[in-house]
Amino acid sequence: MRYPKVLALAAAAFGALASQPASPAPAPVPDEIPIALLVDLSTGQTLYAREAERRFTPASVTKVMTAYLAFKLISEGDLHPGQRFQYTPELEDEWYAEGSNMFLRAGEQPTIGQLLLGITTVSGNDASVALAIAATGSLENWLELMNANAEELGMHDTHFGSANGYPDGGQTYTSARDLALLAEAMTRDYPALYQRYFGHRTLRWRNITQANHDPVTGVVAGADGIKTGYTREAGFTFLGSGERDGRRLVMVLAGAPDSRTRDDAAREFLEWGFSDFEQATVIPAGVEVGSALVQDGAERNVRLRTAADVVASLPRGEAADHWTMEVVYRGPITAPIAAGDPVARLQLSVDGQLVLEVPLEAADSVAKANALQRVLNALRKWTA
Repeated sequence: MRYPKVLALAAAAFGALASQPASPAPAPVPDEIPIALLVDLSTGQTLYAREAERRFTPASVTKVMTAYLAFKLISEGDLHPGQRFQYTPELEDEWYAEGSNMFLRAGEQPTIGQLLLGITTVSGNDASVALAIAATGSLENWLELMNANAEELGMHDTHFGSANGYPDGGQTYTSARDLALLAEAMTRDYPALYQRYFGHRTLRWRNITQANHDPVTGVVAGADGIKTGYTREAGFTFLGSGERDGRRLVMVLAGAPDSRTRDDAAREFLEWGFSDFEQATVIPAGVEVGSALVQDGAERNVRLRTAADVVASLPRGEAADHWTMEVVYRGPITAPIAAGDPVARLQLSVDGQLVLEVPLEAADSVAKANALQRVLNALRKWTA
């Protein structure tokens, strides 16, 4: 259902955008990349999605959960960045120069903070395992925590079989949508730790200096991470993020055929999200947008209003007549209803694609019907 008055408000808020004749550019993601997702965390909108729920092997992007879990333990006081870990000969034998590496040697005592930088900057397989054991005593304990956190975050298409994403026979898998949830939780819940440990361009350990392969930080304005990944099985993957003008975007690319295709697409994709969309308040808080049917109430309907400002990021140049708004609810809504109760949702679509869904609240209280009102309600049903 269209709501002309509400759409008129939205058009006024986006007047400058609606007057632009040009249509927004298509998302710059080549067909060779099978999985792509771009989410505006400031509004909760999906700006672009391709196979966002499809499961895939994340390779080293697995380490983002290892970093997130370390941040959580640090914030809870169970882990400290200055805490040291004695790297053992057994770990050196298993992990030295095995894939991406910090090149830790037996007998060295890196701090938790140094191990985190080894994970986030140079994707150290050795650093990931060392941190897991330092924090919980064993890889098994760490994996249990990784999977418990994935469940807690709602990552329903994710399972971890390793702390670092090293090939494990398919035990580790995820989806673009789940990785976006993880990135959102990390940047939202631990912003100081995120800024401290992500976005570094190089890492020097002992006499070895290595570069970060992150393709967007320092290249796209506002970009600050997060993690690349590659195995022969997984292809080239990137989970990235950036913040500009109060908007934080998270992007996922997975299954790219080579690093150049992934890196070029990552830079263009993130810039597209910032440049081709504009954010504004589409509908202020407290605006009436429709009504809902009431069951067993003193009134047959309850008015609905926006619970807060409806803030959206819409494509530049997309005229307001391409928008539709629809009130959705499970109803009729059973009385009694208190003013302010969340009872419905408002969906905003552009060209038939759902871009935003926000809660609506009851504008009035509706008491439960008395005996006479129940009789009248029944009569109305029969004569309707």
